[in-house]
Amino acid sequence: MWSMSSTSMRSVTYDRYGPPDVLSVTTGPVPRPRPGEVLVRVRALSVNGGETAMRAGRLRPFSGNRFPKRVGVDLVGEVTHAAGGRFAEGDLVWGVLGRRMGTAAEFVAVPVDRLDHVPAGLDPVQAAALPVGTTAITALRDVAALAPGERLLVRGATGGVGYIAVQLGKAMGAHVTGLASAVNLDLVAELGADEAIDYRAPGDPGRFDVVLDTVGTDLAATRRLLTPHGRVVAIAFDLDRPVRSLGTIAVHAARPQRWIRGFSGNPRAPLMAELGRWVAAGAIRPQVDRVFPLAEIAAAHRALEQGGVRGKIVVQVD
Repeated sequence: MWSMSSTSMRSVTYDRYGPPDVLSVTTGPVPRPRPGEVLVRVRALSVNGGETAMRAGRLRPFSGNRFPKRVGVDLVGEVTHAAGGRFAEGDLVWGVLGRRMGTAAEFVAVPVDRLDHVPAGLDPVQAAALPVGTTAITALRDVAALAPGERLLVRGATGGVGYIAVQLGKAMGAHVTGLASAVNLDLVAELGADEAIDYRAPGDPGRFDVVLDTVGTDLAATRRLLTPHGRVVAIAFDLDRPVRSLGTIAVHAARPQRWIRGFSGNPRAPLMAELGRWVAAGAIRPQVDRVFPLAEIAAAHRALEQGGVRGKIVVQVD
């Protein structure tokens, strides 16, 4: 049992941009929770594309050159120190820190408004594959206003957000088409998509009321897939041209037609609770690709960058 007398922990940092090997597991002090925070012993987290791109230096215009930097944006863990309120010691919780990062560690001090209880029946590894689902909820429900009977296309349908969006779209009553690589079309079908299409295949996949773009490239081609009142929700951008790509999204999002829409995901407790309700209802289930220990987080980053991931890559913290 951990106690507040413990003073050190392992965490993952990097002191320069580069390949996954720049990541190192170091020892440092256990954070002390401030008012409004609880201390969480991290059990698992997932690896996300944005943080691998940042580590590689592809987002340098936004991330700057101050080091060391930490990794990890979401977490599942046990509350080890709580000062009353919604959580008690031993509660299994999940949440997303967002831009703050740093969940690849044994302990994290987390604002209480970032956390909610993990739904019953999920172990920490399963639960860690799901917090990114808050992005899918915001994209489809709030930004796209997806309505029953509409046609939804998910680009990157077996990726970390895409695999949840396929399930959520079906639960919301949409006709769902998933674009993925040929080897992953079986998973797209298992997730409940009405159609599973190889993104490399020639031909016209049809017209769609909503396109959820988790890839971030070929926006002009994506626009041609829209119905007259269709809209693209872009949750990714071209990592080879990040400033230009984000500028294009921002310009089109500001126009009256708003055929393309973007947002900055920053989920708090109510959205985590909403995700929990979808999971508890059986509408969304976790899909874990592979599990790596914290000491092998560089291998986890490498696996994500190699592509072909089916769901989420999870890092387990012993």
